[in-house]
Amino acid sequence: MSDAFATRVLNVSSGSSETVVDLTRDCAAFLCDVAEGRDGLLNVFVPHATAGVAVIETGAGSDDDLLAALHALLPADDRWQHRHGSPGHGRDHVLPAIVPPHATLPVVDGNLELGTWQSVCLVDTNKDNPDRRVRLTFLG
Repeated sequence: MSDAFATRVLNVSSGSSETVVDLTRDCAAFLCDVAEGRDGLLNVFVPHATAGVAVIETGAGSDDDLLAALHALLPADDRWQHRHGSPGHGRDHVLPAIVPPHATLPVVDGNLELGTWQSVCLVDTNKDNPDRRVRLTFLG
């Protein structure tokens, strides 16, 4: 494997309720190990059909606002064709069309180049699957 390419899989427990999990520190730790002061791109990918990756502010209510907005857009009721799992689980399979399962972010001098209030987050509305994998890939 080239020094310009590195990957790592994070195991994330998202619990049994809808949640936004901040991955920013995990991303920074990964880049500290592999980016060595280089410029490049960090790709964050969730290989699940019911989760997404968002770059948002956390801790000031925006994460809860995101979940509320998703709940308004994708109600957990019986309207969905996809019906296995908990009631309304079909909406979890629509989530990645709104919150994509990936984000590609700039890395400058080995550091994630985010705005002051931006965080990289796993968005998980699926109460049935608390164990998630997130693949981090650096190319630089």
